[in-house]
Amino acid sequence: MKFRKEFDSIGSINVPRNKYWGASTQRSKKYFDIGEFLVRPILIKSIAIIKKAAAQVHKKEKQILPKISKAIIIASNEIISGKLDSHFPLKVWQTGSGTQTNMNVNEVISNRAIEILGGKKGTKKPVHPNDHVNKSQSTNDVFPTAMHIAIAIETKNKLLPSLILLNKELKKKISKFKNIVKVGRTHLQDATPLSLGQEFSGYQSQIEDCINRINNALKEIYSLAQGGTAVGTGINSKKNFDKKIINEIKKITKLPFKPTRNKFAALAAHDEIVNFSGTLNTTAVSLMKIANDIRFLGSGPRAGYGELILPANEPGSSIMPGKVNPVICESMIQSCAQVIGNDIAITLGGQGGIFELNLMLPLISHNLLQSIQILSNSIKIFTEKLIDDLKADEKKCLDYIEGSLAMCTSLAPIIGYDKAAEIAYNAYESGKTVREIALEEKVLSVEKLNELLDAKSMTKPNS
Repeated sequence: MKFRKEFDSIGSINVPRNKYWGASTQRSKKYFDIGEFLVRPILIKSIAIIKKAAAQVHKKEKQILPKISKAIIIASNEIISGKLDSHFPLKVWQTGSGTQTNMNVNEVISNRAIEILGGKKGTKKPVHPNDHVNKSQSTNDVFPTAMHIAIAIETKNKLLPSLILLNKELKKKISKFKNIVKVGRTHLQDATPLSLGQEFSGYQSQIEDCINRINNALKEIYSLAQGGTAVGTGINSKKNFDKKIINEIKKITKLPFKPTRNKFAALAAHDEIVNFSGTLNTTAVSLMKIANDIRFLGSGPRAGYGELILPANEPGSSIMPGKVNPVICESMIQSCAQVIGNDIAITLGGQGGIFELNLMLPLISHNLLQSIQILSNSIKIFTEKLIDDLKADEKKCLDYIEGSLAMCTSLAPIIGYDKAAEIAYNAYESGKTVREIALEEKVLSVEKLNELLDAKSMTKPNS
């Protein structure tokens, strides 16, 4: 590999000749080679959006020569499009403010802009990574702003569409299953009947609430720290620069970003992100409950509940021929567990605000963006590969209903709790149904028993 020398305040360092990054990035590669995870591309692209927006403001305000601003904008666009992805080699675990990542972007834009203008990489002329690309900015306001941009983009483009699709498919299942009556279960024991549609309406309601929570939490994410520079005061930036750059960010992203109400809080604490992570945690808890229920209701086929028929996605066992496992449910459950774990890490990260700066931003951003990614993917697969093809075993549902001891519940208001309990006990001891025992003991007329023991009538309040 051929190298070129780049210089910073510490001295010179060899940088691969074919790469656009510079000295700061190369030193970070040397000292922070930790783990496998690279900084997420969406975060890099979000930083590039900030650099492009800043260059547009500086061009309009004549703070930077037009040709330099134009070259910065072109280079930023190449990053946003993914053209320069191979020039961002840094790992997540770096300095807590994310300085190395910000400088990585600054250096790539600088060197690419120099190249566009006919110069030589590594010279910092005519485009300097700090003086031009990072002008009126600090890592301390760039990285938090990029986090918010990345979260908003990924949520709007991936997470919410996945949840909306799941919500739509669950509504279809409510309608499809509305006339299928089944045994309810409390404490894992037989309980009074409900329709399968009613059971699925609970799942649909959970998902709809999750969508609403995320949309509400997203409102806080639209507030940006940009313009606070080092500690929130805006030092080294012009008056109203915050409003101007965020207006440009709005145009680029087509999202309703606005300046934060208080830049000191925006740099020192990240309560908005902690709160947003909390909504993802709640979403994961909801999805885990739904996936577990469907997994159990589809258990069997001969020795389980078997009320649902899950689509066969793949052979389930390396030793048991013909076995089909609830693999989509299991994948969802694991994804949810990871999101719940990520929320704990993000909560601890939110505690990393010391005086005027939070020092756990790479951790926070990595975990939250991972949560959004795996939830988005898992929900889409869960919807398309499971919910869409889910069927009910109506005969088994009916058989369970007829054999359920909980059927005696509807008798209690007429014959009394104690007598109803006695019938349930006798049914259990004899292996007969509640209906059979009630008929044998002639507690009510046949017509009245048929009326009271109609499972469908038990799925709503008494008239």
